[in-house]
Amino acid sequence: MSHQLLEKLRAFDTPTICNVIELFDVRPRSHGFLDGRVTCGFPELPPMVGYAATAAFRSAAPPAGGDAYGSIDAQLEQFAKLPGPAVVVIQDLDDPPVGAVFGEVMCSTYLAYGAQGLVTNGAGRDLAQVHSLEFPIFTGSTICSHAYCHLLHLGLPVRVGGAMIEQGALLHGDANGVTTIPAEIAADVADVAPEFIEAEAIVLEYVRQVGEKTVAEYSERRRAFQAAIARIKKRIGTE
Repeated sequence: MSHQLLEKLRAFDTPTICNVIELFDVRPRSHGFLDGRVTCGFPELPPMVGYAATAAFRSAAPPAGGDAYGSIDAQLEQFAKLPGPAVVVIQDLDDPPVGAVFGEVMCSTYLAYGAQGLVTNGAGRDLAQVHSLEFPIFTGSTICSHAYCHLLHLGLPVRVGGAMIEQGALLHGDANGVTTIPAEIAADVADVAPEFIEAEAIVLEYVRQVGEKTVAEYSERRRAFQAAIARIKKRIGTE
């Protein structure tokens, strides 16, 4: 996918992306996005868009051998194999988390190699320093120590926030959370999103107007919204 397409997707918030994905009926509405156990660390940052670079992590006990940070070299080499900029996705296998999955050094390193953000069910630390990098993080908690941190497998499917994330999956995240975007409809999602926003405006413009409102007029606006959505679905072939 082109840089231009990723920038088009970045122009929309993640809930809008999720709403548009639903129009294509390519997956169940309850699948493909992370649940509330993983939250946005810096909600003021713009949306994050990129391709998953997956890894597993533990920190409860020392690694079997070698440098605890040694796997990062191999992880960085994976970035070049992705279709575009990386989003680091790390599953913490310790339950509950024992040490921080990321901190200032790791996030600075990932950013230097073009990563767009980091997503983990585990914990983070050095939050003030990472915030100064303007590096998006989506995390499950905060822990001050990294304990015996070490990466395990790289590039295999991981489960984070209740969602299975495969290497190279296209991700979109903002203050509201993180979703995957099926690659086969990514370009269509970017094209349809403005139409969906226009359809929502049919209702929003009315309820935001100053003055008395009637349920009858609201119902009429809702019907107009539904008709606009139906026209979109007919055009994309899902109705």
